Amino acid sequence: QLQVVESGGGLVQPGGTLTLSCAASGFTLDYYTIGWFRPAPGKGREGVSCISSSDGSTTYADSVKGRFTISRDLRKNTAYLRMNRLKPEDTAVYYCAAVFGPPRTFLSRDEYFYWGQGTQVTVAS
Repeated sequence: QLQVVESGGGLVQPGGTLTLSCAASGFTLDYYTIGWFRPAPGKGREGVSCISSSDGSTTYADSVKGRFTISRDLRKNTAYLRMNRLKPEDTAVYYCAAVFGPPRTFLSRDEYFYWGQGTQVTVAS
């Protein structure tokens, strides 16, 4: 059974750092692209970042570029999203998702098949 499970969410002050984890089971990350998504007003879940199955190349939404870093540890079969300089507008439930191979559109939620339950991130003082 293919599954991804998020962890690492919590409450952090503006300007702080948080690292989310996405543990995969039933498949290996070298064959699956992992994406992170969060709800956006009126848009459903928007893509935040992803890391490609084939070469580990990364993609970021403009809103997080330069602040967030996605990575993966193939030995642990886990992907990570390190979030620096967090802002109150980053507050959301963050979802990890997986798709076999590289998707046609990397940050499109419609490309991803396997979703986690989400982890809450709250940025507030």
